[in-house]
Amino acid sequence: MAGIKEVASRAGLSVATVSRALSGKSNVSSKSRRLAQEAARELGFVPSYHASSLASGRNHNMGLVVPNVQRWYFSSVVEGVSETLLDAGYDLTLYNVGEQPERRNSILTDFLLRKRLDAVIAVALVLSEAEIGQLLAVHRPIVVIGGALPGASTIRIDDEGLAIMATRHLIGLGHTRIAHITGDAALNRDFKLPKLRQKGFTAAMAAAGLALRPEWHATADFTIQGAYSAGRQLLGAAAERPTAVFAASDEMAVGIMLAARDFGLRVPQDLSVVGIDGHELAETFGLTTVSQDPRGQGKLAAATALAQLEGAGRNPDGGPAVGAAQDQEYPTEFVIRNSTAVPPDMAGRPA
Repeated sequence: MAGIKEVASRAGLSVATVSRALSGKSNVSSKSRRLAQEAARELGFVPSYHASSLASGRNHNMGLVVPNVQRWYFSSVVEGVSETLLDAGYDLTLYNVGEQPERRNSILTDFLLRKRLDAVIAVALVLSEAEIGQLLAVHRPIVVIGGALPGASTIRIDDEGLAIMATRHLIGLGHTRIAHITGDAALNRDFKLPKLRQKGFTAAMAAAGLALRPEWHATADFTIQGAYSAGRQLLGAAAERPTAVFAASDEMAVGIMLAARDFGLRVPQDLSVVGIDGHELAETFGLTTVSQDPRGQGKLAAATALAQLEGAGRNPDGGPAVGAAQDQEYPTEFVIRNSTAVPPDMAGRPA
């Protein structure tokens, strides 16, 4: 069987460059990586990942922990992480925590430490100080998507600020009777995302001198079906209907739009609706929203973990050196479509 020296000769590269290219390191040009891979394939060369792990202290495997892989946001993050790691020659071990606390605890305190992982990416999970300390003690990078955690690198968006922006959009159109649908209590375990978006809504309303009416406050589970049921109650029970709704997620915004249709309400002529997320259904429903690109967040999280592993030297346990943690706010885009317009009592007025 051909060795790495033969691969280097066939590719016209140095042995060191071929080694870096085939081990997935980032400091190799795309051309050199392609030449090395083609030469290895032609010669039937298969790198010894066991030997590579002993030499580099890496296992070329990262752990990704998500609450529910079936949900659109989390599956999009998985796509981004997987794509980036695959390009870098890394394997991905996926942990789907679900709703069972004991399963989550066993994954974070046992499985992640027992598996030979180079880094851990956690999505929308609140880790305790003990859990973080235990992971950091084995000198592996932790990258978190969704909120700041001590000792971990963070990929996040400004949930409160974006909620203020979305609510101000409705206020700017002339709406004063604005409802809000947020997450239920269970969802507030995950970095308090619903509370942050509700806080932004409340701040924007207060700044405009607008009242918060209890009957125009609804909760659901961030799904279309859950928001549809809540929306029927919101739009059917109130003595006076709101003219606009700010939904804390795009899926809930779609649920509200479907509920409005049941009551013969037209969007946006009778009811304006705005969401947050950039869900793939937003364009189909013409939904005004804030796009946060979860797939891109996943790619950035994986790239951040890879970059932290690029430091020279070794830690006391023999693992690779880990770079300093960093906090990164992911860019978003406010996309105005046709689900928002001036309120019905202002339509047709001269500008």
